[in-house]
Amino acid sequence: MATKIRLQRFGKKGKPFYHVVVADARAPRDGKFIERLGSYNPNTNPATIDINFDKALDWVNKGAQPTDTCRAILSYKGVMYKKHLEGGVKKGALTAEQAEAKFAEWLQSKEGKIEGKKESLTKSKDEVKKAALAAEAKKKEDIAAAIAAKNTPAPEVVEEEEVSEETPEVEAVAEEVAEAPVAEVVEEAPVAEEAPAAEEVAETPAPEAAEEAPESEEKA
Repeated sequence: MATKIRLQRFGKKGKPFYHVVVADARAPRDGKFIERLGSYNPNTNPATIDINFDKALDWVNKGAQPTDTCRAILSYKGVMYKKHLEGGVKKGALTAEQAEAKFAEWLQSKEGKIEGKKESLTKSKDEVKKAALAAEAKKKEDIAAAIAAKNTPAPEVVEEEEVSEETPEVEAVAEEVAEAPVAEVVEEAPVAEEAPAAEEVAETPAPEAAEEAPESEEKA
């Protein structure tokens, strides 16, 4: 009989948790199973995994095929690595003592990684809380400043009144500038009075014509 190590779903919608079970490969997902090996809860951070190590290793050595998710879970708990080391002992590549030493070293490094991840998650949560509190405090300060600015009179109105009082002086200066060309026209007026001198020059030939008239009478 072909057996599989797979997950059996439990929990409510949106928050599932799973049992890790050994079942017949032909059985439905949530149907009958042969043996329960542990549980897997992905709702926590990091995920909570509880596995009976010896039973899981025994079923893997018997040929039970885990699904992709169950293989990742068993690798995370060291079941697959233990199976690999036992295979090396059977082939004579390692002694049992060497295999146990390597597995103990792996467990120690794995625990260190898990603790480091938990600490980083805790720090990140604390930083998020601090950032949220700082943002809330700043928002309250901005609201208080806006209320204070709304209740105090605006100083811009006084400045506008002062500028409006100075406008008559500006208008007087503009009028003086506008009247400047008129004075120049008045000064140029005497030049136009010299025109009669040109008329006198034009009338000078008239006496010569009068002097010539008697000569014409004498000829007659």
